[in-house]
Amino acid sequence: MSGLQCLGEDNIWFEKPRYDEAERRFYEGANGPSTHSHHQSSSASGDQELVSRMKSLELENQELHKVVGDLRTALFKLENRVQVLERSPAVPCAKAVTVQSVKVEEEDDDDMDLFGSDEEEDEEVERLKEERIAAYAAKKSKKPALIAKSSILLDVKPWDDETDMSKLEECVRSVVADGLLWGQSKLVPVGYGIKKLQIGCVVEDDKVGTDLLEEEITKFEDYVQSVDVAAFNKI
Repeated sequence: MSGLQCLGEDNIWFEKPRYDEAERRFYEGANGPSTHSHHQSSSASGDQELVSRMKSLELENQELHKVVGDLRTALFKLENRVQVLERSPAVPCAKAVTVQSVKVEEEDDDDMDLFGSDEEEDEEVERLKEERIAAYAAKKSKKPALIAKSSILLDVKPWDDETDMSKLEECVRSVVADGLLWGQSKLVPVGYGIKKLQIGCVVEDDKVGTDLLEEEITKFEDYVQSVDVAAFNKI
């Protein structure tokens, strides 16, 4: 038997590649589109979304440019207006009316004394100036003046343990002065049965000082040995 006869009689499948291709297409049709085609579709959708967002950003950018341009224009106009106001002299209304009235009188009456009109104008300006100063002084005088005050704590020492401390405190509180207000007090042991009077007060700095308090309290020499400032604080 020849070789050709053997090949013709042998069961050999020469069209297997075509069969494999047909089988692959069959399964692709049954299972839907391949992953590659799905990826291409997703990529195309993403590109469209990106293009849409870029267009939206361009529109917003254009609107922002327009707003900035409007703001610059408004600011430029405002700066020009401020410059014009700064350059123009501040002339009181009353003075302007006086100058206009003087010019009208000069046109109507040729015999008017020009030097006299200048003097009247100066008098008017001076009067307005005095009125403004008086108004400012009156307004300022209505504001309450700030009064400086201090809080003082005094140590008043007696002569011995037999001193009547109630009488001593009574003497201290009898000191009266404009701008002086006595506060709380207490007895503080010193030693050997002796106690000192510790008393507080509030004073106006311009009216009452520590020297005045010490001088007035030590006048009660029957009860007071000495006066010391234990604490001094501005209020």
